[in-house]
Amino acid sequence: MENINVVEMGVTILAWCVIAWIAYRLYNRQADKPKIWKVLVVMLVGLFSFSINTTIFGTLMSISILPIGVWILYAYFRKKNEKWQTYRTFAWFGFAANFIFLILALLMVPIFQIIYPGSEPSTYLSNIDDATIIPIHPGVKHQEMDKENALTTIRDFSEERIHSDDWYYGADLGADTTNTQEKFPYQLIGAIPKWGSGLISVVYIEEDGKGLLISTPTEQHYFRFKHSLIEGIN
Repeated sequence: MENINVVEMGVTILAWCVIAWIAYRLYNRQADKPKIWKVLVVMLVGLFSFSINTTIFGTLMSISILPIGVWILYAYFRKKNEKWQTYRTFAWFGFAANFIFLILALLMVPIFQIIYPGSEPSTYLSNIDDATIIPIHPGVKHQEMDKENALTTIRDFSEERIHSDDWYYGADLGADTTNTQEKFPYQLIGAIPKWGSGLISVVYIEEDGKGLLISTPTEQHYFRFKHSLIEGIN
């Protein structure tokens, strides 16, 4: 349940409420009121469209371009006795509903950032009861996490720039991998992000336990702490 994005869920519910309210107003304005179930079907078909995906504010958005559903409905009603004029408004509103979803999705981005700031490690490490440090490099030994002080440690942090090229070329890439100087030789598993964020991340730990590299599907953050997350290291 920790991977559920409650902001996205809330925005989706709000979008459907707005669509239902507008549809109700449109229906009441109709002089010749069609059957409600037919209106619902027409609106759902009208939702179908040819869309393009683009990234806006770091979030993948779908923008509707061609009203495929409206065209299908128009072709269907041309062969039936029912009047296209009766359902045309609802067909086009079904297509327009795509933009209601888009607008509310755009509003979701700043709201999500306020509730779940990506610039704070506690967003990704809200619950560490079952967290474990595992070595991912053959040249390091197994370490235990200082769970008693970890939550206090991650609150005192600084976010620093990621120097991926320097880290890569600064490593000793010799034939003997046991002597390679890996900047992040550990991975933290089992940590739970802040409830309702739906965030999925991979967390790497520096050898001294005072640095975290957190990678999500869309971004990376590098945090440094005054104290180590590894037990026995100050």
